[in-house]
Amino acid sequence: MSSYWPEFLKLSLVHLLAVASPGPDFALVLKQSIKSGRKTAIWTAFGIGSGILFHASYSLLGLGVLLSSSPFAFTVVKWIGASYLAYLGYCSLRAKPTNLLIAHSKGGESINQAPLEAWKTGFIVNIFNPKCALFCIAFFVTVVSPFTPLPLKAVYSVWIALMTFIWFSFVGYVFTREKIRTAFLRQGYLIDRVLGVVFIAFAVSIAFTALR
Repeated sequence: MSSYWPEFLKLSLVHLLAVASPGPDFALVLKQSIKSGRKTAIWTAFGIGSGILFHASYSLLGLGVLLSSSPFAFTVVKWIGASYLAYLGYCSLRAKPTNLLIAHSKGGESINQAPLEAWKTGFIVNIFNPKCALFCIAFFVTVVSPFTPLPLKAVYSVWIALMTFIWFSFVGYVFTREKIRTAFLRQGYLIDRVLGVVFIAFAVSIAFTALR
């Protein structure tokens, strides 16, 4: 197991950077936090985590078998991953301040969703999010060796899903606090630009491994 710690730590770091980058999932949790409150946001985060488990499972447990038997396919996936990460980095570097103002209607009350409905909302948004699907297929498979034992890949999948749930639950908690939410919206583009540099660095690293 000790020999897989570098792989696990790299996977965890990459996932942390990816999940922290604002996208459709983040926007959904933000909206749920504002419109329906903390409980609904947490159930939505659970749905998003379930979606990540779905993506991670078919990426880490299924495609690894195919890639381990086809060096050419493995190289192609690496290039796809490098290209997509470079694209994400480019888009992040172009991030600009936003004038978007998000607030409750004056005098309005929170509209609570049933837990199952909130979970379904998070799950559906995530599984139909092209960024999540392509990121899992093109990147997680390049980070995790096709020869990593299947039970360990299952642990990776559960870990990624759990960390996604915890992160978005935290987001839901934070953004029920008005001052913190407003400050993030004003400075979020700076975070995007920093992540853009990181994603491009990962893209270059993967491209180098594909050339070996």
